[in-house]
Amino acid sequence: MRVTRTAKAGTLESNDIFIMVSPSEAEGVTLELQSIVLAQFGRQIRETILRTVAARGVTQISILAQDRGALDYTIEARVETALDRALAEPGVIL
Repeated sequence: MRVTRTAKAGTLESNDIFIMVSPSEAEGVTLELQSIVLAQFGRQIRETILRTVAARGVTQISILAQDRGALDYTIEARVETALDRALAEPGVIL
């Protein structure tokens, strides 16, 4: 499955993460991650994002993630919300 429009979720506040998903011309999942804790938790943040996307069956997408120290459950919720918004029927507001 691939997204057909850009969608966002989250904020740049402390302990949150901003997620923006966009359609991608390239096959696969492209992830750009910026984080204040990248050195300590970058691998875990990437895994959480990619696992959440894979669970939704999305295989072609571009993701920008700007992390400010979010916990795993917040990351999952933001990714799911952005995907819901990107995959929703036109005219449906989520």
